[in-house]
Amino acid sequence: MLYNILIADDEPEITELLQLYLEQDYKVITARDGLEAISIVQSRQIDLAILDIMMPGIDGLQLIKKIREAHQLPVLFLSAKSQHHDKILGLGLGADDYISKPFNPLEVVARAQALLRRVYHFDAVGTQPQENEKVIIGELILDRMQCKLMCSGREVLLTSTEYKIVSLLLEQPGRVFTRKKIYESVWEDYYAHEDSTIMMHISNIREKIERDPKQPVYLKTIRGLGYKIEAPMEL
Repeated sequence: MLYNILIADDEPEITELLQLYLEQDYKVITARDGLEAISIVQSRQIDLAILDIMMPGIDGLQLIKKIREAHQLPVLFLSAKSQHHDKILGLGLGADDYISKPFNPLEVVARAQALLRRVYHFDAVGTQPQENEKVIIGELILDRMQCKLMCSGREVLLTSTEYKIVSLLLEQPGRVFTRKKIYESVWEDYYAHEDSTIMMHISNIREKIERDPKQPVYLKTIRGLGYKIEAPMEL
């Protein structure tokens, strides 16, 4: 399958560089600003979006809000190193990953491949029966056939990265997963350094499944170790 990748950046040299590296394996569509990008997402099949944060018209943060209103496609942010708060906000708004500028284009290709492989893997798994099609912990129900999560009878809308984290934790309830283990399982890459990526995804998941995210009953932080999901003592 030839995936369609959208690159939205107002710097032509960046879009041209990424297009050069990505078009060998993917169909690449480019946008010069956020307004053009949202028009493309709304009118064409886009499988992955690579978005710059700082763009004229609609910036990357506004753009991902628009995208998440109707689409769950994976999003990779490009961000200047000085914009750390924007990276955190971007992950909070539903981005799956980010890369700091200046970047190695080969790293962008590798991250894009990992995101696409993850989404494609979900589709493949969903077509084959499994021994335990559903995992039930309290009022959380993970349907592995349909790749969706239910909480208290309602569907929880997750990004592909959030789904992968939830699936990893739910399938071994009570087990503490280190940040390293989560990163290497979900991103399928070597965990080289501490950053806020996992923390922000965990925070997003809590907002979606916990009645009070500040006092979680399902998704617990084990200080100094990592995270686990377990059934609450009382619902």
